[in-house]
Amino acid sequence: MKRQIDLDKKIKAFIDREFSGIGTSQQLYELKEELTVNLKERARDLEKEGKSEGTALQEAIQSIGDLSGLKEDMRQIGEDQSKRDVYTSMVSRISTAGLIVGILVMVFGGLTTTMLYFMGLPGEAVTGPAIFIVGGGMLFTYSLLTRETATRYAMIKGRALLYTLAIGIILFSIFIACTSGLATGETFIAISSFIIFFLVGLGLWLGLIFTTKTSRKK
Repeated sequence: MKRQIDLDKKIKAFIDREFSGIGTSQQLYELKEELTVNLKERARDLEKEGKSEGTALQEAIQSIGDLSGLKEDMRQIGEDQSKRDVYTSMVSRISTAGLIVGILVMVFGGLTTTMLYFMGLPGEAVTGPAIFIVGGGMLFTYSLLTRETATRYAMIKGRALLYTLAIGIILFSIFIACTSGLATGETFIAISSFIIFFLVGLGLWLGLIFTTKTSRKK
């Protein structure tokens, strides 16, 4: 564990040093995150091949090639306020639309489920539309995490998708527990269905929490 922490610190120091003096931007944050992930994965693969930590890190750095072009692109973006504003505005509109649609889909699922309940339909038929709550919750989660604010950068899309999947599985565990329990009338089936999906979703979520080493604060 200590070796992994030391490697993470060395990679972060290298990335920060390479891009020092470049104006901050959402694009630069995403690029640094992507390079960090790639370097960690490459260095770990090389260590598994028997390379020492120092050698693995050096070869991983060499594998990403010359960064001068990327640094120049990021420098231009950092110096051009209009480019940063256009990018932020575009992403913000997409994120806002996702948040609104996600909320509407969840409300639709909740209202439809309530309506079917008062119509006296069988339990499994009542819970069917609740699947919209799962989908809406996932869309809301992804849109919220990829939304840039005045104080925090948007989460990189790959990690945001994993968080979204974790939340989706947890919500689905509740949905499948209610549906299977009402369909069979067996409480133990509902509980077993819930446990399986809930533990998978919780495990993924905890894994993401404990492997998040970077800050999104501006």
